[in-house]
Amino acid sequence: MLIFNWMCCVVIGLIVNLPLLMDPMVISVLYVWCQLNQNVIVNFWFGSRFKAMYLPWVLCGFNLILSGNGVLELIGILVGNLYFFLKFKYPHEYDGPELLNTPKILEKYFPVQRVNVGGFSDNNVNNRAQPQLNRHIFGGHNWGRGHVLGQ
Repeated sequence: MLIFNWMCCVVIGLIVNLPLLMDPMVISVLYVWCQLNQNVIVNFWFGSRFKAMYLPWVLCGFNLILSGNGVLELIGILVGNLYFFLKFKYPHEYDGPELLNTPKILEKYFPVQRVNVGGFSDNNVNNRAQPQLNRHIFGGHNWGRGHVLGQ
């Protein structure tokens, strides 16, 4: 995704004569995330909340108001929309061939399957080994298992 988005940003940047392409790259990746997580509620400035699918457009409008120019955001939205269409919409909804695949050399060095990756989800809590009840900690004192408050 990053290679495709970078190439598109470079081509558009050469056509439009943009020296910096960081903003379109960030917005293009954000656009793809927002399309894959359309119904997630995101928080924005001053406590405003809306669905994630509107976030790139809100950022574009916000930048248009603050700096008077939303061209970089529009380029990022265009590039992100192009990637999202070619990767997800075209093969699944229009029964077209999958045009964007990860190059095999990248899959060789960065395998798709991950081993021993942890996170903060509830699944990882259940998979961890449970601590022993009679374990001595803090100077050898057995603190016990405790009691849940309110019971």
